Amino acid sequence: MDGKLSFYTFCEPCTSAGQAMEIATFDDLLSAARQQDEPQRLLFVFTAAELDPDSTEAQRRDFAAGRGGALVPIMTADKSPDGLTDFASLAQESQQFDKPWAVVFVAALSGRGGVAPSDADVEQVLTRMTDAVRAGELAGFIPFDREGHTVIFE
Repeated sequence: MDGKLSFYTFCEPCTSAGQAMEIATFDDLLSAARQQDEPQRLLFVFTAAELDPDSTEAQRRDFAAGRGGALVPIMTADKSPDGLTDFASLAQESQQFDKPWAVVFVAALSGRGGVAPSDADVEQVLTRMTDAVRAGELAGFIPFDREGHTVIFE
């Protein structure tokens, strides 16, 4: 994929004119979501990096250098793509909760028949997303760093 991730909705590929879209930045994601035929809700699981109390000295050094640790969900949100200007506006809004985060995992939930997903559907999927992130099951989500660039986990 050459450092880019294909955008996937929670259940199906995101396409425009039959072509899969490549997402390298959050703004690419916004553009892709706005091009969908059905209304979308962008779902966010914000995570903080934590170090296991039983970590080794090498793991503690790596963590202090900004590498390693476990990503733990600290808050969730959902937004309409039209409700966001760009990544900077999302990052700024997240600061009002005074919870520093490291990576945000994003998925999109499609509506049907021109109707946006219900609040109940959004809450159910956000709960599943949070549980999946806790379990390290990250397939289907796009992770972004604090600058709005996709993150590749090694």
